[in-house]
Amino acid sequence: MTAQSKIPKPLPYANKGDLTSGSVKNHLIRLTIPMVWGILAVIAVQLADTYFIALLGDTDILAGISLTFPVTMIISHIVFGINIAMSSVVARLLGEKKKDDARIIVQHGIIMAFLAASAIAIGTFLALEPLFSLLGADETTYPIVKEYMPIWLVASVLLSIPVNGNSAIRASGDSFTPAIVMTTAALINLILDPILIFGLFGFPALGVAGAAIATLLAYLGCLSLGLYFLIFKKDLVAVDGLHRDKFKGSMKRLIPIAIPAGIANIIGPGTNAVIMALLARYGNEAVAAMGIVSRVEAFALLIVISLSLGMSPIIGQNWGARNFDRVHRTINLAIGFNFAWSFLVAAIMGIFATQIAGAFSDDAQVIEYTKLFFWIVPVSYAFGNLVMGWASAFNAMGLPKKAFVMIIVKSLIITIPAVYLGSYLNGVTGIFAALAISNFIAGGLFHYLSRQKCITAEQEIQPA
Repeated sequence: MTAQSKIPKPLPYANKGDLTSGSVKNHLIRLTIPMVWGILAVIAVQLADTYFIALLGDTDILAGISLTFPVTMIISHIVFGINIAMSSVVARLLGEKKKDDARIIVQHGIIMAFLAASAIAIGTFLALEPLFSLLGADETTYPIVKEYMPIWLVASVLLSIPVNGNSAIRASGDSFTPAIVMTTAALINLILDPILIFGLFGFPALGVAGAAIATLLAYLGCLSLGLYFLIFKKDLVAVDGLHRDKFKGSMKRLIPIAIPAGIANIIGPGTNAVIMALLARYGNEAVAAMGIVSRVEAFALLIVISLSLGMSPIIGQNWGARNFDRVHRTINLAIGFNFAWSFLVAAIMGIFATQIAGAFSDDAQVIEYTKLFFWIVPVSYAFGNLVMGWASAFNAMGLPKKAFVMIIVKSLIITIPAVYLGSYLNGVTGIFAALAISNFIAGGLFHYLSRQKCITAEQEIQPA
């Protein structure tokens, strides 16, 4: 090997790709702002579907689509475990100046994501009826589910490729390009939704199936653009062969993070599925209300979600470079912003609860349930978000077990028993109160414990 070949290739985002130097605050802002845009685009796809389907004026249809949300979130989050692994491993490799190794990891991670998404889609399709029966689907809502889900499952397989490629691009210090990719998908979906749902411009009115087809075509566009950027613009994926001799090594790097991260990711949507099933006992109005608040909630907190993802490559690269002081600065800045933003969101939701609810439904009971949620749960967001933030940090450090334990305890040990108790004591109001109390308890507890665990992990890998 020549001396020149040993010189590491530059990162694909000019001088901004190196997150181990420069202002931590500036890096965090630069990476987070496009993430807001990108996540907004992802949320906009489902929010647009909900909005246009709600215009059909049928509560049963809206309830049927609402029942699909926990399942689609679970499926997306299983594959997202591979995204987290990809981002963590690639960022740390780039921090160690090993870009060629990172390119091979990206290729193998995309193959892994595609195969996993395909297997999940097939399994879900085969178990569609019993799965949704468990979630409370009945003779009025299951036909809606059956019309929507098979098409969406195909779309989810297509999406697995660009979202994993986007994770690699973000790990290199560029969150702007992934935002462009996802925004393109959102725009395609936004244009096609009303055309295919209501039958505009001579197209047949396909209703719920039209929404699913619009999403499928949007994700196809996302796939094409994502591969273009990843291969031709960023040079972040190996295209000179499959590197079969290194596949086992790639899996050893990715799987220990992807499996616990994937399981942890589905715990949240799985918990939401349990909550949705509990609410189904109180009628389709309660289910429809939860479908509305889930979408609005994600939209309102997208900046905090973006922040947790935007800080990940900074933490990953600096953890790989052993710059622990920059890791702490990143986490402290993120926590401070989380509290300020979350309390602002809670105030807005509480004040404008009636207007927000009325924008999605004219059913009086749906509006009342939606308002009730906004008056109870949002005040706890700041604490609940601490668990998400620390989990993102630990995954970026390559410590997925710590993130896994936090998510498991919060969801399975604290939240689910609490909502069952709340349902027993006070119905829908009790369920919403239990969600708020769970956020307060879990957030405070794990924030304290995570600081200690972070310091211990640093000491274990410090050079002697």
